Amino acid sequence: MLNNKSILITGGTGSFGKMFTKVILERYPQVKRLVIYSRDELKQFEMAQVFSGSKYPQIRYFIGDVRDGARFKRACEGIDIIIHAAALKQVPAAEYNPDECIKTNIGGAQNVIDAALSTNVRIVVALSTDKAAAPINLYGATKLVSDKLFIAANNIRGHHDIRFSVVRYGNVMGSRGSVIPFFFERAKEGVLPITHKEMTRFNISLEDGVDMVLWAIENAIGGEIFVPKIPSYTIETVARAIAPNAKMDEIGIRPGEKLHEEMITESDSYNTIEFDKYYAILTSNADKNIYLNHFKGWEVEKGFKYNSETNTEWETVDSMRLKIKEFVDPNFKPVE
Repeated sequence: MLNNKSILITGGTGSFGKMFTKVILERYPQVKRLVIYSRDELKQFEMAQVFSGSKYPQIRYFIGDVRDGARFKRACEGIDIIIHAAALKQVPAAEYNPDECIKTNIGGAQNVIDAALSTNVRIVVALSTDKAAAPINLYGATKLVSDKLFIAANNIRGHHDIRFSVVRYGNVMGSRGSVIPFFFERAKEGVLPITHKEMTRFNISLEDGVDMVLWAIENAIGGEIFVPKIPSYTIETVARAIAPNAKMDEIGIRPGEKLHEEMITESDSYNTIEFDKYYAILTSNADKNIYLNHFKGWEVEKGFKYNSETNTEWETVDSMRLKIKEFVDPNFKPVE
């Protein structure tokens, strides 16, 4: 599927970008070119120690910011597929620095679209977040706008043979800035600060996130927001999985945080189809029959919503421990 293709990933030095690179090099050794586009030269240097140009000559490290439209357009020359993973993602930081978040998450998204339409890019898959569904924080709001921009880009492609789609999923296990590495450090002190014992989140591994993007590259028609069927967990479950005897210090919900997340709202249900491992939120004017046949799916019930609190699949302490060991740290042992 990706052999002899040129791929660019924005934010390529992040947790997703590094896993995506690893998977691509393993599964598609004949990939023509894999461009890591990011603005941090140190992270590119560190990544190059693992994926060096001498061992993997198809990799290119391209310093640039998605805010810089001209620079990004230059990077897209000869590219077939763009994976847009670059974003400012920390909720409290976005609340305190809203203009910076807007410039990257919205302005950067538009630059990606403009560059793709101005070159010969064929496929664009943008990464989204559960926080973009009925957002209450700035980060979620900017990602909702970003999602809308990418979906609407299909309306202005004209004669270009290109399709834009979005992949939306929940918290990624062990990613930089996530709760599991944070709990690893705090468990040594015997106290885990948690926001709220009843807080719930969706859970996905980096590997599953990469697989979903690859699936979207191969199967998307263009104009969909894909959502995976994944389990939920409570923050207390994660804490007990990592340090069962630690004291839990409830510090309260931070600015911009929800007690529960959702990826498909009740309003979305009227345009959502379900199939296999995923849902697809369609545009209001989409021909559902095309999608139902293409994905071999069915329409969800009107009023359906996909919420981390009312989800039917849940992580337990034991299942969370197994997944931490499998996807985060193979040497993991609970801190007694």
